[in-house]
Amino acid sequence: MTIQDHPTVLRVREALDRAGAHGQVVVLDDHARTAVAAAGQLGVQVAQIANSLVFAVADPDSPDGRRPLLVLTSGAHRVDTDKVAAALGVDRLERADADFVRERTGFVIGGVAPVGHARPVQTLVDRALALHDQVWAAAGHARTVFPTTFEELVRITGGTPVEVA
Repeated sequence: MTIQDHPTVLRVREALDRAGAHGQVVVLDDHARTAVAAAGQLGVQVAQIANSLVFAVADPDSPDGRRPLLVLTSGAHRVDTDKVAAALGVDRLERADADFVRERTGFVIGGVAPVGHARPVQTLVDRALALHDQVWAAAGHARTVFPTTFEELVRITGGTPVEVA
């Protein structure tokens, strides 16, 4: 089985096709678990990498009292969790652990894609990504990415553009 045939990569490719996304999944030569690693392999700026960060948000209507929040942020900066929490009207964001991420998104940390989740996930898209004609996002595996634009990323995720840093 090739990486392109990995079940999570197939799920992302199918979601991209359904959404009418233009970019194709690219397999990197090595794992890219960080924005710096991905940018280096792609020959792009770190700011062009759309990091997928999953947080847990308190939600009494969720089975364990928490729901996932996906923040697609520029690899050039860190998410200001207080700022994002205030924008959402919640007390705080918790960094999700590996089990929570896998259970709620269907992906492992390092390969969380913006689309193709196991179930719908509220998504925020960093406005800083709009500064670039092309951005790159994870495609379901630590060695796969796809090119897109800020506008397309917002459209295919149903995400909300926000300032996250």
